[in-house]
Amino acid sequence: MAAAGERAVAGARAAIQVLVVDDHPVVRSGLVGMLASQPDLRVVGTAADGYEAVARAGELRPDVVLMDLRMPRLDGVAAIERITAAGPDVAVLVLTTYDGDADIVRAVAAGAAGYLLKDAPLETLAEAVRAVARGETVLAPPVAARLASRLRAPDPVTLTRRETEVLAAVARGRTNAEIGRELFIGEATVKTHLLRVFAKLQVDDRTHAVTAALERGLLPPITPA
Repeated sequence: MAAAGERAVAGARAAIQVLVVDDHPVVRSGLVGMLASQPDLRVVGTAADGYEAVARAGELRPDVVLMDLRMPRLDGVAAIERITAAGPDVAVLVLTTYDGDADIVRAVAAGAAGYLLKDAPLETLAEAVRAVARGETVLAPPVAARLASRLRAPDPVTLTRRETEVLAAVARGRTNAEIGRELFIGEATVKTHLLRVFAKLQVDDRTHAVTAALERGLLPPITPA
């Protein structure tokens, strides 16, 4: 019995810790219920506005903050800036009904690791939480398309030197944290560069970004390490 109890404690610790932030009680409850159905996800707290989100994130140190954008007192973008500044190891995943260019760009610039719309199915939401907890970046396809229209360079697509360096490191299998150390930049900056690359290449994950860049000749062929 003791061994079983120890396994249960270890499993609880291994679960991804999530803080749910939304100013609508019904939405918060729904998200908590949805995430609770996933054995590897654990909601450790909720918040109803940006100020509460910042305080709860500092108190609970979750792995992922699921963040709404439009909230009273302090909006989601301002909360993202404060949370990522205080704890760069906390990943913020935006979940909102708003897909306007300005909303997306402001959230990305503030340090969001991902951006999903509230019509995303449970499977997509759960996998996005797992992805940002691993240090990856996630964009819903419609969001990637909107970002592309704002950030895309004239055809043919070009990447900046730093974007190329970051994507080349991704191609070598480096994590965001490892890339940050190699290039002497913050992990949040790495995520921002990747989101811009996703937008330019109109993709929504790291694997497709590398593939698209190789196909366009934006990266040299990958050679074994």
